[in-house]
Amino acid sequence: MDSDGTHEARGTHANPVPRPAGPPEVPAVPPNGHSAPPNGLDGAPPDGSSVPPRPTRAPGVPPMPDGSSFLTWLRTPRPEAPPGVWRFGHRPRPEEEPERTPGRQLVSGALIAFLVGWLIWSLLWNGYLGSWWLLPLYAMIPESWAEPHSFTAVVVVYAYYTLVALVIMVGVGRLGRWGEIWRRYGPPAWRRSAPEHQRPPAPPEDPAEWPALRAAGAVDAAERLAADARAGLMRDVDHARIARAWQGVRSGRHSLATFSGAVLQDGAAACLHPSGARDLPTRLARHDLLTGQVRLGTSADDPRNPYAYRGTGLALGPELLGTSLLAVGPAGSGKTGTVVRPIAESLCLHALAGRAAVVVVGAAGAGLGPADAYDVVVRIGNQESEYDLDLYGGTSDPDEAAAVLAEALVGDLADPHPGSDSRRSTTVLAQLLGPFRAVHGRFPSVPELRQLLDGAPGPLAALRQGLQDAGQESLLRELDARERQMGQPGDVGGVLADRVALLDRPAFASFFDTSGATRPFTLKALDHPVRVRIDLPERGHADASRMLARLVLAQFTASVAVREDRSLFACLLLDDATGVVTPEAVRGIQRLRSGNAGVVLTLRTLDDVARPLRGPLLGATGCRMALSGLTPWDGQDFAEVWGKEWTEARDVTDRQIIAETPAGKAAHMLRRVITGKAPTARAVTVRQVERERWSASELAHGVPAGHAVLSLTDVQGEHAPPLLVDLRG
Repeated sequence: MDSDGTHEARGTHANPVPRPAGPPEVPAVPPNGHSAPPNGLDGAPPDGSSVPPRPTRAPGVPPMPDGSSFLTWLRTPRPEAPPGVWRFGHRPRPEEEPERTPGRQLVSGALIAFLVGWLIWSLLWNGYLGSWWLLPLYAMIPESWAEPHSFTAVVVVYAYYTLVALVIMVGVGRLGRWGEIWRRYGPPAWRRSAPEHQRPPAPPEDPAEWPALRAAGAVDAAERLAADARAGLMRDVDHARIARAWQGVRSGRHSLATFSGAVLQDGAAACLHPSGARDLPTRLARHDLLTGQVRLGTSADDPRNPYAYRGTGLALGPELLGTSLLAVGPAGSGKTGTVVRPIAESLCLHALAGRAAVVVVGAAGAGLGPADAYDVVVRIGNQESEYDLDLYGGTSDPDEAAAVLAEALVGDLADPHPGSDSRRSTTVLAQLLGPFRAVHGRFPSVPELRQLLDGAPGPLAALRQGLQDAGQESLLRELDARERQMGQPGDVGGVLADRVALLDRPAFASFFDTSGATRPFTLKALDHPVRVRIDLPERGHADASRMLARLVLAQFTASVAVREDRSLFACLLLDDATGVVTPEAVRGIQRLRSGNAGVVLTLRTLDDVARPLRGPLLGATGCRMALSGLTPWDGQDFAEVWGKEWTEARDVTDRQIIAETPAGKAAHMLRRVITGKAPTARAVTVRQVERERWSASELAHGVPAGHAVLSLTDVQGEHAPPLLVDLRG
């Protein structure tokens, strides 16, 4: 079936990696689960001696899967929740924290209430309050029962005493809140399996029976999928992939007959990804493909977190990554291992389900996942790399190629103010790329581009001659303008040539080929569910690595803007965005949300971004994360973008009490001897004040190791305030 998860990933040129299509096959056994008896009718030896029970399966063969774990996962409730809450099995909490009486006050109040009840009963029993409380007893019992040795009279009287005692106990129990003590310290508190908050309701229909398919008339396909699920042949990726293909049927892109035929033929293995993979080799994070979330940690039980978030799982999904994520933290704070790697793993699973296209960029050996978890692995600078990278983004338009290449080469040298750009560099490159393509039918290679930018007379003369032979008068004018600008003050051609020289090194000699001998990877392939990892040669080529990272970001923002199928989520993960943030990059990030795309950027410090761009960068990303170990000046930028909130401030004032009478002075002296403090009167003033949600000092010194402060905004505009998150949970 030609669905979102099955069409060819054109432009990726990835060879499918063979993987097992399902669990190991188990040799067939009779319905009773035993193999055929070796001797006699019942398997007993002819001599009638006793033998050990026969094994149910051959040694070394795993047990038959029954699909119970998958069905349990599928049927687990996933109630609606605020942004960032791990919805798998989530139990909603109240928005506001219920008023909780301190334990010491609660116990002392209960004890005092018990003593008061005991006192009242003692006074009644001993007659200090009169006998009025016995009048109902005398009015109800006959005089004949009042005999001294009547058994009935004794029972009735003591039953009345018990009733009065119970009334007193209930009254003082309510006053002393004995019920709250029972719930807080009694057996209900020991049985934490029954939480206080309401359990989420079960789904009205069994999702394992595929009710949507049945309602549309594809009953046979639903029966086949339900049978595979019960037999243990379906996984979470299979379910997500088939659900994605069903969305294509509902939208009219595919026919119901084609979908049903593919499902009836292949069952849970229908509509496979072009690589043939049905899962990743390994998983390190917790994923829920039904909601599209990946769990990063746990919201801390901290007073600064809203009560509805405390103790809940913290998760991200495409609805949040669509607004882009910026994570800032020093080296060793966990940006790669606890943020980038889980998100990359989740997006690779989404790609296998036909939902997303992901490009992961990082230094070689950064721990971004095994190579067989990706369709394309581009190892720039490694001569053993199977794939190459297109320097011009796969476009045939010289102006578009010049704009992307100029951003990569000198984007960091442009004026850092948000309104600036690299138009002059784009013009210079366009004056050379257009004529060269018109003559040679391709763009120049790195050495050829360097010669043209340096103004070498031989290549320019050959290019001029080719244009004259082809009659390209307009392009000759472009070339004449370029030759007039060479050598003049302010010409950026020399700067561009110096930057291109960083790529004209022996380590990159076999890369960025434009001769047609190879077909390098291009980000135009983001129209398909492709998984790409690009390893940058950071060691010894730091400037070239930053330049290539800018190139990938520029090509990504340009490619997602012209995609035909925007239902496919596209995401770029930059493990280290140092030197990548430019004015044009910020503008590109701002446009990604409307194209169903996003980026994940990590920085060691905001000092790696020019000061005029820090505010626009934080404003362009909807999700912002400050990890532990942040500097106070970085914390100040986060504190400003997170703003302030109204909070209740309580000012407590202690005023010493001065006694006027001798008895009062004696009482005060006794109190001072007992407590060691002078008698004081406490005055409490409550007022509303506006304070920062997280101050720069708190971000720098109040975030524990392994934690982060994260604010979230989804593509619908709903947002979560800054949350203290334990990334180790």
